[in-house]
Amino acid sequence: MARRYAEVSQASRGDLTPLARHVIGNGGGERKAVGPSDALAAARHKFLRHERVDMNELARELGVGRATLYRWVGSRDELLGEVLWSLSVRGLAMAKEKAKGTGVEWFLSIYAAFGDVIVESTAVRHFAETEPECALRVMTTQVSPQQRRIIGYYRDLLIEARDTKGLNLSLDPETLAFVLVRVAESFLWTDLITGEEPDLTKSYEVARIILTGQESAQ
Repeated sequence: MARRYAEVSQASRGDLTPLARHVIGNGGGERKAVGPSDALAAARHKFLRHERVDMNELARELGVGRATLYRWVGSRDELLGEVLWSLSVRGLAMAKEKAKGTGVEWFLSIYAAFGDVIVESTAVRHFAETEPECALRVMTTQVSPQQRRIIGYYRDLLIEARDTKGLNLSLDPETLAFVLVRVAESFLWTDLITGEEPDLTKSYEVARIILTGQESAQ
């Protein structure tokens, strides 16, 4: 886990929550006492079981006070963001491992595959359906690390695609990554925003036009 957060810290350029900072600083050594990484593990377990991550209940389970738990994780939104990122980073890694082609096709294959991972996650969908306002806040704003880390990941992918895959970028990687993440969010969570059914195919087409100025061949 420490290695994973070290990679996260590099991808997000040091933009870390209290929980992430602690896990990195802990160096991965064995702990005898309950600590922040245990809070993350317990919260993730609840999330994957479609249970609400309640801070009072989590503190009781860990045998610590609420003040200690909040000092470890920063806030409930930040903790949920860490849970989502721990799931996202695996999905992104799997998508990248399976990516084929060069240039824009290589990048878009990762972009599309990660969108599919989110859609197919019953835990994420349950979270969005049962706590829509919290879910949108945690997944699409700066109150948690989730959005900014995905932007950082896409930025690094765009740089890699430019430097090694022959992708010509019309804008700087940071701006493009931000725009592409916002496009995906708009179509992925359209049911929560406008009540319409999500249509990720549209997000892929918009992303292609942004990156190339051309629609895909029909």
